[in-house]
Amino acid sequence: MSNSKGLKLVDRDDDGVDRAFREDVLKGLSQQQKAVPARWLYDDAGSQLFEDITQIPEYYPTRAETEILTDRGAEFAEAIGSGRAVVEFGSGSSVKTPLLLQCIDPAAYVPLDISGDFLRASAAELSAKFPGLPVFPVEADFMRRVELPGDVEDMPKLGFFPGSTIGNMVPSTAVDLLRTMRQTLGAGSQLLIGMDLIKDPDILEAAYDDAAGVTAEFNLNLVRRINRELEGNIPVEQLRHVARWDDDYARVEMHLEAQDSVTFAVAGRDYEMKAGETIHTENSHKFDRRSSNTLLLAGGWTPVMRWTDSKGRFSLILAEASIARSAP
Repeated sequence: MSNSKGLKLVDRDDDGVDRAFREDVLKGLSQQQKAVPARWLYDDAGSQLFEDITQIPEYYPTRAETEILTDRGAEFAEAIGSGRAVVEFGSGSSVKTPLLLQCIDPAAYVPLDISGDFLRASAAELSAKFPGLPVFPVEADFMRRVELPGDVEDMPKLGFFPGSTIGNMVPSTAVDLLRTMRQTLGAGSQLLIGMDLIKDPDILEAAYDDAAGVTAEFNLNLVRRINRELEGNIPVEQLRHVARWDDDYARVEMHLEAQDSVTFAVAGRDYEMKAGETIHTENSHKFDRRSSNTLLLAGGWTPVMRWTDSKGRFSLILAEASIARSAP
């Protein structure tokens, strides 16, 4: 029997404002290089815009990852086995999830997402596709340890983190998240994680700055959210979306650049930006075999298998929770 009511674990003040959102925005806008963590791009409107991004011609990761999930189902079934509770971190619309669920015979599905309405709608849709599968949506910031529903406490766990979302984080934050996932899922768990691969910078930049401007709207939506939820008056029309490849850090960076000098307020605090100054909103790190292995091992996960699409653009990696060791 499915449960799509979900648990609500986001910490809000008396006015309904997400405390962590406000803290991150105010802190980030006060830095010399203004920055807001990428997870705040995903309110309901942002989540929908991202789903639109996955359909544009320039954005290859979703198609590449879907190809792997579609073509390698038997291999996933053998490597993962049946009877696990699948815990998806940042589930969004769960478009790729049915491809995984239909080949591994899971015992339950627990989608975690910070966008509550989007989460519950997606969970209800997935419940309809898998009527015999217990579904327990949890509204939570998965950057922190999440207490999973008691119904899945004794089940073996498979974490699912598709889309190369891990690439949005600087290495230290990515390692912290992987360790948090390890704590959330527990000993004996597995993690199936997507990582985008290093390739031609022209292909990478186009994927984050499409001709139709969908990614630009996704980026600018963050400012609209800040204005709406944090009593801001940032002049959206004075900002433009910028995406650029940084080879030293092996990442595409997304920024919002001021076209003229602007002043604005957020949550009662005043800020200013000079022309050309930016708010850094997202990184998308790209990986090779060595860097992906190093990241996972640092986060407490041991890679055991990996798959790539037919064009070698994207990888899905299966890892197991590392056993603690006191020495090499």
